[in-house]
Amino acid sequence: MTEQRTKWLDDCEMASWRSYIVGSALLDYRLNRELQLTHGLSIADYEILVCLSEQPDLRMRMSELAMEVAHSKSRISHQIRRLEAAELVRRDECPNDGRGVLAVLTDKGMTKLREAAPAHVEGVREHMIDLLEPHELKVLAGVFQRLTAHLRTLD
Repeated sequence: MTEQRTKWLDDCEMASWRSYIVGSALLDYRLNRELQLTHGLSIADYEILVCLSEQPDLRMRMSELAMEVAHSKSRISHQIRRLEAAELVRRDECPNDGRGVLAVLTDKGMTKLREAAPAHVEGVREHMIDLLEPHELKVLAGVFQRLTAHLRTLD
């Protein structure tokens, strides 16, 4: 049996990792809190509404939606149930697959999204975008596109 040695993080790697963990948690908390207080939406609910609003027919298979917003199928089902209760989303049967279920953005959901979007974008600007230089934004986008592509190959 071969003994495997852990390749520990050096000081720079550890500082990068810890900065990411703490910074992303604080940013998520702040943006979520602002959406909750001003519009009664969680950031996860907001992302679902955005994703559906970007579809030509404002609908998406639940399994594809879960993958797009990086949630488990059970978590997306729970969130859609809550959004349904608020009449922001409805479920429809998939016309070409009896087993499939579609999440559909309602008129009320689109209205809620349009009301919440300006405040959310202001928060994203204030707490992240305007704090970074243009070249840093490009690097950040490249890094997270690469991480996302890698992590999606693992499932």
